[in-house]
Amino acid sequence: MQLTHIRRISFAGLGLIGTSIMQALRKAAAESGKAIELVGWDPCFDEGDIALITGQLGLDRFEPEPAKLYDADVIVLCAPVKANIAMLETVRLHAPAGTLVTDVSSTKQLIAERAAELGLDFIGMHPIAGREQQGYLAASPELLAGRLLIVCSGDSLPETGHAAEFIGLLNAAGCIPAAMRPDKHDRAYANISHLPQLISTLLTTHCRENISRSGPGFSSVSRLAGSAWPIWRDIIETNAANIADELDAFSAILARAAADVRELQLDAIAGSFGEANRIYQSLQQGGRP
Repeated sequence: MQLTHIRRISFAGLGLIGTSIMQALRKAAAESGKAIELVGWDPCFDEGDIALITGQLGLDRFEPEPAKLYDADVIVLCAPVKANIAMLETVRLHAPAGTLVTDVSSTKQLIAERAAELGLDFIGMHPIAGREQQGYLAASPELLAGRLLIVCSGDSLPETGHAAEFIGLLNAAGCIPAAMRPDKHDRAYANISHLPQLISTLLTTHCRENISRSGPGFSSVSRLAGSAWPIWRDIIETNAANIADELDAFSAILARAAADVRELQLDAIAGSFGEANRIYQSLQQGGRP
């Protein structure tokens, strides 16, 4: 892999995902023999955090001044989506012409539209990775290895410029890039991410009176109920229509299931179990349904 232009990458936000991407890029750049300066900032960092992330965890420079932070070939916005959208104004003021701006938010359409309004060279990303521990101390360059990386560049991955170079680095770090349009992304992840989160949340509150008697099965289906509200507030606000559509569709499925149970339509219920078992087995084997 040849890198011809990228010399500095900046990160606005150094949490679990931002720091993991930073470390993965450092590893990929080193293996390719290229020197790339990695600069970052996080509003929650104190002097101890700064000393640790620059001394041991791979960041070259902690830079709080926007004019210096955004003087880069690639800028990666790693805050919740509404904060990332708000940062685009400052990025536009300070980023040089030709800078690629990207983000790691869980919704893509609104930030892509705002970046277009501001005339930024923007391609959104969504790393499909994470862990229950949060914060930069839980970060790892291996967090993204073998994981899907949604790249909202339209129907195909970028083939030229900073975008192609940047995605190439992430690919070399072990990510599996896949192209999607921002609107298609938001519809898909309302179905496979945002709906499951709300189901887990609502199920946990619905069953609160009996939770003390529950076993490991309930713990499995309620795991997402521990997710942080500030992150999900932004996701719901920026993908409300798609999420509401998914809730409506799933409500209809629940109503049909309730009728089948009440009427003892066991063949219909067995069919649902059989299809779900088939999909589950396929996923466990690393395939797709």
